[in-house]
Amino acid sequence: MAGKFIHKRFADIDINDPFFDSLKRDYPGSANSTEFTKWFAKKAAEGKEVLVFEDEQGVGAFVNLKPGETEEIKLSNGHVLPYDSRLKITTIKIDERFQHQRIGEGALGLTLWDWRDQCANEIYVTVFEKHTSLIFLLEKYGFNYVGDNLNGERVYIKDRRNLDISDPCKAFPFISGRMSHAGCLAINMEYHDTMFAYSELANTLQERVDINVANGLKKVYIGSPYSLAFKAGDPVLIYRKYTGNDGRPGYKSVITSYCIATRVEKIKTQGQFLHSFDEFLHIVGNKSVYTKFELKNRYDNEKNLTVIELLYCGYFGAGNNVNWRWLKDNDLWPGTHPMNFRYTRSQFEKILREGDVDVDNVIID
Repeated sequence: MAGKFIHKRFADIDINDPFFDSLKRDYPGSANSTEFTKWFAKKAAEGKEVLVFEDEQGVGAFVNLKPGETEEIKLSNGHVLPYDSRLKITTIKIDERFQHQRIGEGALGLTLWDWRDQCANEIYVTVFEKHTSLIFLLEKYGFNYVGDNLNGERVYIKDRRNLDISDPCKAFPFISGRMSHAGCLAINMEYHDTMFAYSELANTLQERVDINVANGLKKVYIGSPYSLAFKAGDPVLIYRKYTGNDGRPGYKSVITSYCIATRVEKIKTQGQFLHSFDEFLHIVGNKSVYTKFELKNRYDNEKNLTVIELLYCGYFGAGNNVNWRWLKDNDLWPGTHPMNFRYTRSQFEKILREGDVDVDNVIID
């Protein structure tokens, strides 16, 4: 099974895959929309690429973007949304066989990262009312319904100038400018590479085995901390702990990513159960790298157990990850367990900048 989304040329995608049948039905061609097959052929002839997820059954997800869109948006009620800098999602479809596997969440996350990096004011998409699962996802991640277009589709827009920063999902992929400090989590490399599928390392093969965990934006970390230096709502840096035997660990253990802690839930404290096992499973959901058997073992045997839910806000990427040696040399490795690190905002920003992140485009009011 394919482990992540990739960019692929239209010309290399089979338009006859049954995945596209519903798009052909929804867009047969009208005065307000181009026939899907003609649009697809035009993109193929232009050498364009699209974001796809494929497995042994064929295409499973398909997302096409149109950057630099500045046209007016005409609504059926007569209103016209004025010219503005926008990224348009021209097509987004997730196959039904991936229902509840968080592929849609991952596709939307990749799209919103692209929007952030393009610095456009708005991102928008049109969707028919029957696509209730997609509409739920759009609203969860901060898109607002503004009316129907002339083709009878609902128009959803997200504006970086008007974000609900009280909700990390609605603000995603941005971090609230109200943040004052950040924490850190150290995750062994074998778990890290499944959980954070886009935080790639140079010259390192990372295996991705669970699409629920790899492609979803919400991740769950399960640990046994006696204390934490962060709480729900705080940014958290992700430290990939190198556990191999080759090379120098100081240069292979690196900060790769940054998240927002969206939930911190104690399951056991000093051997006392605070949640039943079924409640524990429900909290973890399909956002963890652990099997049910492994979760049961930890639940039964660990004295302290805490679930930390994370929203995967961004990553540094190959060649930009921040290694332990740099952290140590710049007084950014306090010397205690990483869960006890409490970075100031300026320290957090310094690490982001070392990871080649445009801080002014990520932390906004």
